[in-house]
Amino acid sequence: MSATLLGQSILSGIFAGSLYALIGLGMSLSWRYLRVINLAHFAFVFFAAYLTYEFAGVRGVNPFVVALALVPLFFLLGVLQQALILRFNVNEFSSVIVTYGLAIVAEALIQLIWSADYVRYENRAMHGNLALGTLLFPVADLVMAGIALGLCFAVWAVLHFTWLGKALRAGLDNPQIAASFGVPNQRLLLLVAGSAGALAAIGGFFVAVLYTLAPSQIFSWLGVVFAAVLLGGLGNPIGLVAASLLIGVSEAITMAITAPSWAPVVPFTLLILLLVLWPERV
Repeated sequence: MSATLLGQSILSGIFAGSLYALIGLGMSLSWRYLRVINLAHFAFVFFAAYLTYEFAGVRGVNPFVVALALVPLFFLLGVLQQALILRFNVNEFSSVIVTYGLAIVAEALIQLIWSADYVRYENRAMHGNLALGTLLFPVADLVMAGIALGLCFAVWAVLHFTWLGKALRAGLDNPQIAASFGVPNQRLLLLVAGSAGALAAIGGFFVAVLYTLAPSQIFSWLGVVFAAVLLGGLGNPIGLVAASLLIGVSEAITMAITAPSWAPVVPFTLLILLLVLWPERV
């Protein structure tokens, strides 16, 4: 393998891992702090991707305006979903079934509105590549990676250095005692749910920018994102970044050395090794 091919493969893996981290961040927070294994998160991502395609691609709205509009919309959708989960007292195990059902409904709705055909948003705002020697850096991937890593580090800082993070941890450990000290547990849960929805919207925007869309692809990142979330540790944005980059680079190098069909083996091999060698980490 040439040095250029290896370097470009590693670079592609970094970009892929950044997207895994961006998509997985909201799921990691929901699983840790809400005790919801939210499979509907992937439906949110793709619904946001299709809205990006519709308004930025078909109707010609500025893509950055679309992105800014998606964030509060999906924040509200996340809050609504969590309010329903709290209303019907859905537990952690049942949340898998409930949110999977919501994802299936969302997939059918997307197919009803946009059909089952593949669609592509031809992005012009972030078009082109930057060259550094023999390596090419796609502008859209650079922007996505910068935002993904920036959001992960920002969420980590909020969780570790603000009252909000301390209140969430207190409510997670003992909600009754936290409430007696004035921690508004229910409002914080809704805030986390809304934030996870907003993060899904940002991930969906970049999925539309970078990939061709089809409703059947809603769960195409399910396995690899699950693996990244578990490898990184629930509610641990820095761990998620490290795990996502490890998976992305490993996949890219595997594809360069062997064949693309071997790439899906990588995240699950890493996850199995973690379960065997460090079971208390998960």
